[in-house]
Amino acid sequence: MLSIALRRTALLFCCFALLDASTALAADRPNVILFIADDVSWNDYGCYGNRAARTPNIDELAAGGIRFDRAYLTASSCSPSRSSIITGRYPHNNGKAAELHQPISLHLPWFPEILKQSGYYTALSGKHHMKSTAPGKGESPRPEAFDHVDAGRVKGDSSGSANWLSVTRDRPKDQPFFFWFASYDAHRGWDADKQWKESEYGPMHRAEDVIVPPFLSDDPQTRQDLASYYNEVTRFDYRIGVVVDELRRQGVLDETLIYVLADNGRPFPRAKTRLHDSGMKTGLVAHWPKGIQWQGASEQLVSVIDLAPTVLSVAGCQIPETMQGVSMLPLFENASASVREYAFSEHNWHDYEAFGRGVRHGDHLLIINRRPELAWQGPADSVRSDSHQQLRALRESGSLNDAQADVFLSPRPEVELYDVTSDPHQLNNLTTHPEHAETRQRLVAVLRRWMDETGDSVPDKLSPDTFDRETGKPLAEDTSDSHGVMTPGEDRSADHVNAPGPR
Repeated sequence: MLSIALRRTALLFCCFALLDASTALAADRPNVILFIADDVSWNDYGCYGNRAARTPNIDELAAGGIRFDRAYLTASSCSPSRSSIITGRYPHNNGKAAELHQPISLHLPWFPEILKQSGYYTALSGKHHMKSTAPGKGESPRPEAFDHVDAGRVKGDSSGSANWLSVTRDRPKDQPFFFWFASYDAHRGWDADKQWKESEYGPMHRAEDVIVPPFLSDDPQTRQDLASYYNEVTRFDYRIGVVVDELRRQGVLDETLIYVLADNGRPFPRAKTRLHDSGMKTGLVAHWPKGIQWQGASEQLVSVIDLAPTVLSVAGCQIPETMQGVSMLPLFENASASVREYAFSEHNWHDYEAFGRGVRHGDHLLIINRRPELAWQGPADSVRSDSHQQLRALRESGSLNDAQADVFLSPRPEVELYDVTSDPHQLNNLTTHPEHAETRQRLVAVLRRWMDETGDSVPDKLSPDTFDRETGKPLAEDTSDSHGVMTPGEDRSADHVNAPGPR
């Protein structure tokens, strides 16, 4: 029989061992922050080659982490994109949330909810834009995903990022944390111009300095529109820097996984709601000194549905079977690793009737369009912009170039194929070129397989236009009763399909 002294020694040893194990577990669970911009294209950051937009803080994170050069969204539309990120599922697999302002099916878990249940302190500050369907008879609501929620707005600052510093500073210090920091910048309205603080953000951007893409008109009104947009990108960047400085002050920056991304492309013609790179490609920066083993630019293909399983993996949480993404952890460890061959995207109703699907593989983007008779002119707020109206004026004078004319093109091709490396703006459709016939056939087959395996479908009747396509003004006719009659995949119960399709 052990003596009392030996028993006490053994007990103390066990306690210290448990304490060490607990400490090691906590050390292995990094903090996580997602910085999500609203309506910002991938090439509007300095680290992605934009010489005019000032983003020094994002650029610094990219220099010390990974800049993903082939990162893609699943939807170039606000709430469908965000809902896809938070569930790790394609939009049509989220139920009604495939369309703008619609809820995620109740039974689908959100990854912050899993983090919260596992001991993380979770907070959302800024734009929310996500909800679940209301519980039916005998159903319970989803568990709360966030310990703290605020809109990120204060008097004189409607950016959505006004409270990021206080949330970071006032967090519980005895828990790992997850922050969903979602800015309203750079959504149209350009409130940054009216709320500008030169002492914090520097001088406003000048119209003469902006970069005008070939599908926009190069005129004073469009240039000022872009300059105001750049101002919002810079305010978003500034607030990221404030949080990073606070993390550094607290001594936790090295053990915090930071992602910077956007929900869709800039709110200009031929960007937001487009399946082309100008709408669907996102700047994606990952920074985590203790977890990322190399720094630089990655050419590996990733999808934003991969963020949820990645975050759950680094937090030591089980990935639910509902998530269709794949963990990006191998990419953190090895620059030459890969996690997927294909990235899929979709465009459903956002102010206007639409059904488009896209697949990216290697250097190629293939798009199919099941409403080719309709133009892809962009969302209503973009249509109301000076930039769009300047294009209308050029059209009326017969002065549009081919890239600008694509904004109004109707009917559109049913199939589009592009080499995104040699044709970064996707202006040269290769689908009828004989030398690209094999690529077209192969990617059409892959896209059809993905649609079939994930339960996608093309309803006979889709949600109709609710805004005028020329002016962006609400239609006089009330179409609310017909909105969402049948969302894509609903007839096949796609929200209960967990198969990811080809990866």
